[in-house]
Amino acid sequence: MLKSAKILSISALTATLLLSIPQTSEAFSDQVIQKGATGDDVVELQARLQYIGYYTDTIDGVFGWGTYWSVQEYQEAFGMEVDGLVGDDLKARLNKTTNYDEQFVHEALENGRKFTHYGTTPLEIQKGPKGSKGGGTTSGQSGQPSNQEGASGGGGTPSNEGQPPAQSGQGQNQGQNQGQGQGQGQGQGQGQGQGQGQGQPEAAPEQQPDTGGEVPEEQNNEANIQKATNVPDGFSENDIQIMSNAVYGEARGEPYVGQVAVAAVIINRMNDSEFPNTASGVIFEPRAFTAVADGQIYLTPDETARKAVLDAINGQDPSNGATYYYNPVTATSGWIFGRPTITQIGKHVFAN
Repeated sequence: MLKSAKILSISALTATLLLSIPQTSEAFSDQVIQKGATGDDVVELQARLQYIGYYTDTIDGVFGWGTYWSVQEYQEAFGMEVDGLVGDDLKARLNKTTNYDEQFVHEALENGRKFTHYGTTPLEIQKGPKGSKGGGTTSGQSGQPSNQEGASGGGGTPSNEGQPPAQSGQGQNQGQNQGQGQGQGQGQGQGQGQGQGQGQPEAAPEQQPDTGGEVPEEQNNEANIQKATNVPDGFSENDIQIMSNAVYGEARGEPYVGQVAVAAVIINRMNDSEFPNTASGVIFEPRAFTAVADGQIYLTPDETARKAVLDAINGQDPSNGATYYYNPVTATSGWIFGRPTITQIGKHVFAN
């Protein structure tokens, strides 16, 4: 019943928001965005989902569980494949049904402001003073819509459009509860050291404007947009992250040189015309990686896996050009044993 009410509320918000959304020719980068990713793409994703009420947590540029469930909820409402992955179709839909004020969001992050990005409230009253993320009051806490969780449009409209809207607060309360329960752990370990040296917060406004909406949850997670360091040209932070996830899911416990070799196989495939030419394309190619099939791709990688990826990107290839690898003890596809063997590192045989 609550889910039906939430879907009903989507239509009501869409009619209001779409009239005022300036369409842009591009949104996001070309990379698939998935759980564990960090950076500007995730900031934009969170801001767009929050614009229509799907995301109620802090916009911090870290794709954790709260963002993951918000993406799945949006996909379900619009009849899309519910996989938690943000590919071209979902990016296009978000671009049509939301707005993103990049300058506002990045200015707030850079200045350590506590802020929100809800579409039914002027942004200026959703922004706290400099340093407010460290404990000050966000002037936009009254900016969250009270009964609106999403928007329809962009070629896909929830089937219940046209029925009476849900009672005020019904859909939003569900979204907040879900964000609290399912998003636990998203902010753990994030933002440590942020805000140091930024000084004391300025005084909060004496009175918050009354927008007629509910007050959003207190945002305690500190902004923390993690960037890759010393990453060669041609690889984004999302590339580094998804490759680290793959190496950790496929080769944790293997010797370090074996983890570098697994990362090198991904790069070798990107450079081979028989395979996709992007990291996400290679990794999510159907039946290509066991970690994708069994879900271990979504485990949080350690620093060793990330270092192995960076070493492979910087030219190390212990696999000697391999485009395949397998564990001969656990492999179930007979054809893989017919591939010409190049070398064996740990439990993995590397082949072409």
